[in-house]
Amino acid sequence: MIHHHLKEQQSTHKQDPKNLNFLFKKMTRGSLGVHLIAAKGLDNSDFLCNMDPYVIITCRTQEKKSSVASGMGSEPEWNENFVFSLSSDVSELSIKIMDSDAGSADDIVGEAKIPLDALFEEGSIPPTSYNVVKDEEFCGEIRVGLTFTPEAINEGSQEEESYGGWTQSSYQE
Repeated sequence: MIHHHLKEQQSTHKQDPKNLNFLFKKMTRGSLGVHLIAAKGLDNSDFLCNMDPYVIITCRTQEKKSSVASGMGSEPEWNENFVFSLSSDVSELSIKIMDSDAGSADDIVGEAKIPLDALFEEGSIPPTSYNVVKDEEFCGEIRVGLTFTPEAINEGSQEEESYGGWTQSSYQE
């Protein structure tokens, strides 16, 4: 009975073009892994000494902050990993490079916007350099690797659901 109902649902999704958007949004549920590697050619916003850059990565409403690359100036290295949970449609990742200033507000060094459509199709994007822009002017590059792990969809057939899983085991001592 349940198996028959699932087949009905699946065939309905295939026939109704309005449901394609729903299926696409389903595919973007999962984990987005961001490997923040390094930046180069950044404009040094500190005149007297090397700046202390850090990064704020934003994916919709979620925000992650890197460590401060103290004194690394315009060629900082982080080699840090971040994970975002995706539960709805998202089209880009925003990476803002900041300069940590003791005693005053942190300065914005620049920002990179990374489109995520190719990531959802490929599953991963190897470390790639993206342009950092401030006031519509190029001001360096940031190197980032991306991975996407889709959330398991629980709409499989009855056969798939009946295997594995400790709670479904009939093992008795």
